Amino acid sequence: MNTVEKSFYGLPHVIEAQQFTRPWLESELFPMAKQMEAVIAAGGNEELRGKLMLLIFTEPSTRTSISFEMAMKRQGGMVVEREDATRISSMAKGEEGDDMFTVCGGYKPDVMVIRHHLEGVAARATKVAGGVPIINAGDGKGQHPTQALLDLYTIKKELGRVNGISIAMVGDLLNGRTVRSLSYLLGKFEGVRIYFVAPPCLQMQGDIRDYLERHGVAFANLNDVREAAPLVDVIYQTRIQTERGSSYDQNDPSQGYFKIDCDTLTVMKPKAIIMHPLPRVGEIDPAVDKDKRAAYFRQAQNGLFVRMALLKMILAPKTKS
Repeated sequence: MNTVEKSFYGLPHVIEAQQFTRPWLESELFPMAKQMEAVIAAGGNEELRGKLMLLIFTEPSTRTSISFEMAMKRQGGMVVEREDATRISSMAKGEEGDDMFTVCGGYKPDVMVIRHHLEGVAARATKVAGGVPIINAGDGKGQHPTQALLDLYTIKKELGRVNGISIAMVGDLLNGRTVRSLSYLLGKFEGVRIYFVAPPCLQMQGDIRDYLERHGVAFANLNDVREAAPLVDVIYQTRIQTERGSSYDQNDPSQGYFKIDCDTLTVMKPKAIIMHPLPRVGEIDPAVDKDKRAAYFRQAQNGLFVRMALLKMILAPKTKS
């Protein structure tokens, strides 16, 4: 993918976290997302009136699909959606995925948002969709770039900085696409330290480690979130991706400890935050929700602002003065 450093807003596609540069993140995305907060406070606008977003999801989704739909409609745009697309006629009959995106591109939506159970499909769609901008809303165990962008925006908004943070990525790091994408973005900043906190069988893959080493990001392995908690500014908790075959023996203490509860709060830094891409499945005690450091619901709300910003950048590029 080409970088978008020359964007004036216009984005060609949103496919992978690596495509974004730090200058673009700081000078384009963050300010635009902040503007979108004001747009929501004012009840929305009509900047995308007449524009049509096609939403095609072959995996279940609640937050991502709703936030994209609201991001479009809050700016006056229209949405055609096909969730659980594996059950629609073409795929049920065995149609090749690329054929579907070729045909859908021919219908000329203004943007196509794709979540697919296979890695790499969104990138392939950019080649067959007739020039329609593609947004990757998650491709198998590959990436989830819009989640990573909202995660980074949340860190900046909550802590006031990204440079110099320490973060614990906890849970299923082998098949969790959110932690992969966020790692790529964190590699663009200075002085970042990452603790990978996971069972041995679910640790971060080598390609991410290689990337972090090339970009001078320090990282270490741990297997107990309680050990990491006093060291970090962010705990990024994730669930076990059972739908992708992830599992470990949770009754075996030698595997480690990967849940956040009130005891974890007692050893955290006073101004640290807890994040989670959601949904959670028992890995964060609901009692933690009341703590001001629990940022995951604020994080989810930031997803609306960031996706509104991306849609505006793609569909309503500003003109040069």
